[in-house]
Amino acid sequence: MAERSQTAPEAGNDMGNDDAIGGNVSKYIVLPTGYCGQPKKGHLIFDACFESGNLGRVDQVSEFEYDLFIRPDTCNPRFRVWFNFTVENVKESQRVIFNIVNFSKTKSLYRDGMAPMVKSTSRPKWQRLPPKNVYYYRCPDHRKNYVMSFAFCFDREEDIYQFAYCYPYTYTRFQHYLDSLQKRNLDYFFREQLGQSVQQRQLDLLTITSPAGKRSW
Repeated sequence: MAERSQTAPEAGNDMGNDDAIGGNVSKYIVLPTGYCGQPKKGHLIFDACFESGNLGRVDQVSEFEYDLFIRPDTCNPRFRVWFNFTVENVKESQRVIFNIVNFSKTKSLYRDGMAPMVKSTSRPKWQRLPPKNVYYYRCPDHRKNYVMSFAFCFDREEDIYQFAYCYPYTYTRFQHYLDSLQKRNLDYFFREQLGQSVQQRQLDLLTITSPAGKRSW
């Protein structure tokens, strides 16, 4: 049994496919089947309602295992690769297996030793999980989609843990970087607004020229 914020779609045990994925999960509390009462330590809380976050649904498979469904790219529902989410309310020495079950890519660097990123509130620097704990395979239980499974052991109860496909680089961070370049008045850097995205975000046109200032298109 699981509880989810009212802004996210319901996810009951009868949902066996990824058609029910809506928005990102928001403080989604996973409770054991038949459990009533307030969440205890070890009842994981998932969240992806932040910039660059992506996690659309969580299904608990067993006490230690969770199937995670990622949302597709905007305007491209067949492309599902990126994930970025947090987990809190953990118990010390709690071991879990997370399965990202609806990848769309047939080939992935996860097959060649790449591993997801993790950080926590007390250890804010991104680190890669040990590759020996990461598996990428085609799963017949999930429409033969490719699945990436990784094992993890939580070690600090007060920490909030964050997991991501690779190093996140947000739109806001990128805009701050462009602002800093523009303020330097470099004679070889030109920034113009090309338009807006479907989400009303600014689309920049960047032109890098020779120091003499002559534009190269």
